[in-house]
Amino acid sequence: MKAALRNYQDRMQRVLDYIDQHLDGDLDLETVSRVAAFSKFHFHRQFMATFELSLHRYVQLARMKRASHQLAQCGADSVTDIAMDAGYDPPDAFARAFRQRFGQSPSSFRKSPDWEPWLAAFGPLDIARSKLMQNTFTHDAVTIRDVPPMPVAIMEHRGDRATLGNTIQRFIAWRKAAGLSPATSPTINVFRSERTPAVAADYAMDLCVGTDQPIAPNEEGMTAGVIPGGRCAVLRVVGATNNLEPAALFLYRDWLPASGEEVRDFPIYCRRYLAFPPDAPVHDAVAELFLPLK
Repeated sequence: MKAALRNYQDRMQRVLDYIDQHLDGDLDLETVSRVAAFSKFHFHRQFMATFELSLHRYVQLARMKRASHQLAQCGADSVTDIAMDAGYDPPDAFARAFRQRFGQSPSSFRKSPDWEPWLAAFGPLDIARSKLMQNTFTHDAVTIRDVPPMPVAIMEHRGDRATLGNTIQRFIAWRKAAGLSPATSPTINVFRSERTPAVAADYAMDLCVGTDQPIAPNEEGMTAGVIPGGRCAVLRVVGATNNLEPAALFLYRDWLPASGEEVRDFPIYCRRYLAFPPDAPVHDAVAELFLPLK
């Protein structure tokens, strides 16, 4: 039974990977069912039963998510080009769908993204992906590195995690204004509390971007700081990087007691790669979790 279930899940995972890698291609029922080696006459129901989303809705959300990342990156692509890439022809249909889903026009989102409705809109997509994209961790996956100190600009988030989207919005706006692209300036999150503390108001995280430029006084509350150097246990997480709590629990509960190591007096933190991945499949998003050691 377990082997059969694993095989079934692997075939469904193959479908998600294919969709991620072919968002510009033909993702109709016949094509996608063939990737999974399932009958096209039943696959739409199988997909819905597994992910609680229709195949059409899943593809639509995945394309819209990529489009929103492309807009937020403020790259060279025009809104019309992004709309066409998302499968909307004519482009004004994209503008209507975008405004309906996020409460902003594409042009307004490009200038100043409102991340709270964005997070809510893609909740069904994230839930669908989490049904199969469960990372398992092994001791061999953990490496120990000597990490140099990194100067950073820091925006502190303190308070209910439900309001984190607002802090992220302000962080991205400041980062854009400072010209610090994720492609060239590392994104660091320092976790100063559990993901779900007993008291919601106790949630605390620092949003950081690597830079050694002076931080002028600003209304956003950005300050200069340093991620200290030293030995760190590093665990790489690929794909499901929205929730790193399972990876952190593995480091603390399983790896640390067996390693004989002791932790240093600095919180666990992560470095994100392709955090805004318009040019890469979602499943290629990567985070490295750093546990500081003595």
